Amino acid sequence: MKRLFTLLLIACSTIAVIHAQSAASRQKRPEKVIVTLNAIIDHFGEKEGLSFSINRNPNTNIIESSEKISAFSCHTTDASFEAIASSFMADEPLCYQILHITPGSKQHFALKMPTSDMLKNNYLNIRTKESQEMWYMATKNPENPQLRDVYAIAWERGDFKSGKDVEGTVFMITSLRPDIYEKELASSKKTFKIVGRVDENIKDSLYNIYIAETADELAAIGDDDYVACVPVINKRFEWQTELEKPMAGRLRCIFPDGSLCSAWINLDFVPGETYNITVHNGYYDGDQDYERRVGRYSGRSLLNERQKRGNDDVAVVDDEWGGDTVVVDDELGDGWEEVDTIPTDGRVISLKDEIKPTPEQEMRIEAQSTALKGNMDAIKATYSSLEPFVKMGSLTGSDNYFKQIIKLNKELDVKFQDYIKYLKGIFDDALPPIWKKGLYEGILKFYSEQSQAYGELYKNVGVLPKPAKDAQRQVNQLMEKYMKEMGQALSEH
Repeated sequence: MKRLFTLLLIACSTIAVIHAQSAASRQKRPEKVIVTLNAIIDHFGEKEGLSFSINRNPNTNIIESSEKISAFSCHTTDASFEAIASSFMADEPLCYQILHITPGSKQHFALKMPTSDMLKNNYLNIRTKESQEMWYMATKNPENPQLRDVYAIAWERGDFKSGKDVEGTVFMITSLRPDIYEKELASSKKTFKIVGRVDENIKDSLYNIYIAETADELAAIGDDDYVACVPVINKRFEWQTELEKPMAGRLRCIFPDGSLCSAWINLDFVPGETYNITVHNGYYDGDQDYERRVGRYSGRSLLNERQKRGNDDVAVVDDEWGGDTVVVDDELGDGWEEVDTIPTDGRVISLKDEIKPTPEQEMRIEAQSTALKGNMDAIKATYSSLEPFVKMGSLTGSDNYFKQIIKLNKELDVKFQDYIKYLKGIFDDALPPIWKKGLYEGILKFYSEQSQAYGELYKNVGVLPKPAKDAQRQVNQLMEKYMKEMGQALSEH
């Protein structure tokens, strides 16, 4: 019951912002440094030499790094150049690392830029000469805690052919935080990971993970005793855990209606190893190399003894189902406390007495509520991807981002309608008014935030391109739709 109420509370409070930071606690950007560096690029940067790039993880589409690098030449008396030191010192409270190196120092400086595969690091040279002066600042990225933003400038003085007495380079970099990925690399020897792919017609599935000390204990494990419920995102799923020793594990599919597949796959979970699997509708392709090295064909498998006794530990996925694309996130958050009652229209409803969904319904509620949050997170991430365009003052080349926003908002609309319908079906259309109000207020707040984003875009870049106008029109139409729906839902008894 605690698990169910946590999910319902997530949905009924404000689905749209359950994991968002408050404005007071959100990491602020070093605006003075940003303004100063952008001014140097705009007024003194070499236009043909501007380096700009965005790199995304091909599996998750999440930004791993972005670069804006520009060589420049100016005079020491130029206002924006004179503002460098004061800007960095004014924004110093916002950073977690700041560095100033003066000419004559033998310390060169290269920025480490880790990649998500943790197998290699890229390095970007910032200070390469002893004659250079450098300012460097690193801050947490406001939108993604896995990223860090770096602002740096290095230059030297002299009599140059350009007629200027200063030449240097500006760096504005977003990359993965080294502290996070170096820690993950250090623990990778204990990490067991499953990496899966699924066919188009089974892309709406979820997967339960079970772990036991032995194959016999695994065989006796209950359906509800799973340790994780893993979503499929863009026809892929991943899960990992830290293990001290090999364990017996199971992978079992959950259909979109919340029911468990009648078949499953038992595996050896081995520390430091990754098992790759591709699931089709009715069969699967296992990782034969893994099985030969450390699995059931290696002679060390925990499952072998049970197989010798005639037990079948491997079954195929033979059920069929379909449905719309589900974009989900497997983290629901922490910190919720169990309570037995919630107020509704001046009275108290006891959750234990009146809400009794089946285990299958609980799993379906989990799938749909995480699907909603996943859609919203994907939309917010796409808006965040527009930031480099805004910094340059132009949305040229951004059309695909707005087309993606339109697509994701359309999916969100479908998922929200399905969620409301499913909840009403569980409770015989007697969903308490306070829950209806919370659900609709959450979705309206999310669309309102999107609507405000277009006002900010117009203020920063001027006239919006057609795809941006189309996305803005869609947001306004959805806001109007849900305002009407909320009024109608609250008037129903």
